[in-house]
Parts: sequence; structure tokens; C-alpha cells
Amino acid sequence: MAHFGLENDIGNTLKVDVPVTNGPIARWQRKASLSSGLSPVKYANTSVNTTKTPGWTPGIPHVTEKFLSCGADVTRIGRRKATPSKMMREDRFIPVRNEKQMEVASFLLSKEFRPKEDGVSTASAEQQKMWSMVLNGCNMEEARVLQFSGKPTANPDGQHNSLKSVYSHTGTPMSSKKTRYISSTAEKILDAPDVQDDFYLNLLDWNSSNIMAVALSDSVYLWDATQGNITHLLTLDNEADYITSLSWAKEGSYLAVGTSDCAVQVWDVSQEKCLRSMNSHSARVCSLSWNSHILSSGSQSGQIHHHDVRVADHHIFTLRGHSQEVCGLQWSPDGRYLGSGGNDNLVCIWPHVAQGRTNVTQPLRTLSLHKGAVKALAWCPWQSSILATGGGTSDCHIRVWNVNSGSCLSSLDTQSQVSALVFAPNYKELVSAHGFTRHNLVIWKYPSMAKVTELNGHSERVLNMAISPDGSMVASLAADETIRLWKSFEVDPKQKAKDKTPLSLHSAFTRAIR
Repeated sequence: MAHFGLENDIGNTLKVDVPVTNGPIARWQRKASLSSGLSPVKYANTSVNTTKTPGWTPGIPHVTEKFLSCGADVTRIGRRKATPSKMMREDRFIPVRNEKQMEVASFLLSKEFRPKEDGVSTASAEQQKMWSMVLNGCNMEEARVLQFSGKPTANPDGQHNSLKSVYSHTGTPMSSKKTRYISSTAEKILDAPDVQDDFYLNLLDWNSSNIMAVALSDSVYLWDATQGNITHLLTLDNEADYITSLSWAKEGSYLAVGTSDCAVQVWDVSQEKCLRSMNSHSARVCSLSWNSHILSSGSQSGQIHHHDVRVADHHIFTLRGHSQEVCGLQWSPDGRYLGSGGNDNLVCIWPHVAQGRTNVTQPLRTLSLHKGAVKALAWCPWQSSILATGGGTSDCHIRVWNVNSGSCLSSLDTQSQVSALVFAPNYKELVSAHGFTRHNLVIWKYPSMAKVTELNGHSERVLNMAISPDGSMVASLAADETIRLWKSFEVDPKQKAKDKTPLSLHSAFTRAIR
């Protein structure tokens, strides 16, 4: 009977229609359990976790299904695409495509192969465009197959990115403002041998014809900035005398020269001829300024004389407001006021004086905040009532005044002797020249008086400064016997230049001085 029991066991084992009790779970059962969210299926006393996909290497044949049947292994071999991990799926950007977008993309792909319809009217095309906007949310003629929509996601709270954004929802236009370049070195250097190292003298001026005049000891030289030519204009007869001041008339062809022997000369530069010499001062003439046909001169005696160069009796009026040398003298651009600075630390504002008027004995305003000699004076070209003044070594301040009210608008401590001031109209800036102890030029933004830059190069104190007629360059004369040209205010060539017509002198002026 034993062999019958063995045959029955062998027969039961070889039956194929009996469920396999010890084999792995079927694939369709695993998928059903995953989709329904059921717990891992227990089969034949073995727990199988179906929520985890075993690892594998892409491109290598992998045993995906294994069934035991009739004691033999049945294997399916093939290549399977890699399934990204959970972290990879979170970092990877997959655009959301709804059904409508896929339909639009399919239409656009097949649109190229469709025959075009002839005779479509403008009204019909507009109607189709309207239908397209209503039905599809966009114009099909302008749509693209793949197109991102929506704004970029914002950074999470608390996350700060110091770098610029890599992408933007709307294009950012480039800034039209260009960075201004200011050279730290001089554009040109001219030799100025034997220049008088005297703080109170005014030995440099630049006219509207682009000709610079410079006084070197007892001689005056002219430098044509356009052609680069140098002309010797005059030399005083007495070797002991020297030039103390220079000033161009606004027309540009007449130059006033003050000397140490109390004289004021008027020269015709085009003919290199002295037209007249006027003697009315009792001390050297350190400052000069033109106002049409009126030439004003400041003396070491503290007096200011008005000369009408049209008439033979040129001395028409004397201003007495300073007790010491008048080293700074400037008429306002509109000709209404005359500003004077002296070694007595005062700034005086004088009105325009007509010929024969003798009842003005006091200045309109006397400004007394400076603690040192005031040589540097500059009127604002675009605000005729604004005057900038600079003090000497014991003061070192730049002050900006409103002469109508007499109020000080701003005060700035430069910590250096202020020897000259000029306004640069191209950028609305103020340039200051300094002596002890800086020996440089400084550009200030007006009216904030914020420092723009410093121009260094002189080894000794700067004595005088002048600006070119186009306002693009300043020239500085220093005790190191050099003239340095700084091209710091050049205007963009694309910008339209404003017409600047120099003021003509009175027609009788030329006839009188000839």
C-alpha cells in the first residue's frame, strides 16, 4: 500500500491545474493591490511588499517576471525605462499640459500640411480670430506648439537670493543711462615757466574763441586750443614789473591786462596791439571783470574802479567796501550784480552802476561768514542770483549764497585752501581748485555738494582755473609751473548741442578804443 501512497503524492505534485501554493504573487494581483491601496499580500506564509520597486540598471536586461510552472523557470527578458526616484521627481520640472493645450498643439502640427483657402475676406479672418480667442483662449495664428504661461514661482519665505533673477515674466529693458567716465589724468600738460607763485593774482583766462591767455612773470602768452599754436602777445617794458591779472571780454577779441605798476591795458588780440592804457589806481591791479563795455578792476588798496572803455574819460566810478586787497572780482551772467572778495575776509555784492551815478557808497550786501581771504568767486550760469565763494587757508570753506536774500544756502569744509571756483554747466557741477595742502581739483555735484571725484596731478598749490567755452574742459595753473587740461565734462556727441551766441559789445566800443 505504500507504493500507492507514493504514486498519489507524485500525481498531485505534477498536476498543472492546481493552484501553486509556494510561488510568487502574480503581476496582476500586485497591480490590483497597488491601485486599491491594500496592504501587502501575504501568500504561502511569505509577506511581499509591493510598494517598492527593486533597483535596476538602465540598459541591462532585467528579470521582470518570474513564474514557476511544472518545476521550470519561465523568464521574460527586456529593456525597461528608468523610473526616477521620489526626490528626482520633486526637483524635475514637468510642465502641466491640459487636454485643450494638447489639442491646440495637434492642430498646429497638422496645420502646415493643410491646403490654404483662397478668397478669405478680412471680415471672415477677424471673425475667425474672435472665435479662436473665445474657444481656445488665444489666437491660433499667433500660438506656438509649446508655450509656457503664468508667472514664475516666487522664492519661499525667508529665502534671500543676492544674485539677479535668471528669468523674468516680463522683459526688463536695458537702462538708457550711461556711466560717465572721468579720467584721473590730465588730457594735456603745458609748461608755464616763471609763473608768479602769488595766491592773490589772477593769471589765467579762456575766451569764447577757444584761446587761453596766461601771464608768466612780465609776459603774456596765448595758446590756441583749436590749432595748438602759441603766440607771445606782450612783455612789459620795465623788468621789475609783472602781470597781476587777465580778463577776456565776452566777445573774445579784447584782453584786459592788469599790472603791478597800477595800470590797466586793453589789447586787440587779432592785431596784437595795445589799444589803450588806463591809470587810475594807486596800487597793483589784482582782479579784472568785464560787463559789456564796463571794465571793473580791483586794487591792492581795496578800491574797485569802473572803466567805460568807450569814452576818453574812462574812470566813471569808485567802489569802497574793502579795507584790504580785492583779489576776487566777477560780474553775474545777467550783468545785474558785481561780486567782490577781499583779503579782509569779506564778500560784497554791488549793483550795476550807470555812468554819472555817484550816490552808491555801500554795497547791497556784505557777506562775512568766511574766516580767510576770499579770492574764489563763481556765478551760477543757470541761476543768475547764485554765487559760490571760497575761503583761504584759515577758512577752507565753500559757501553758496542767494544774493537776493543774502542767505547762505550751503557750506562745505574742504580742509584745504580754495584758490578758484568754476561752474560746469554741462553736468551742473561745481569745480574747486585747492592750494595748501591738497594741491588738486575737486568736482562737486550741485546743489547737493556731494563729491564726484578728485583730479590729482599737481605737485604744488593750484593758483588759477578757467573753463573752456564749450564747458567740456577745465585748465588749472599751479605753482609747479604747469598748466593741466582736464577733459572731465565732455557731452555725449549724440546729445543735441545748444546754440550759444556770445554777447556782442556795444558798437561804439570798438570806435572808442581804436
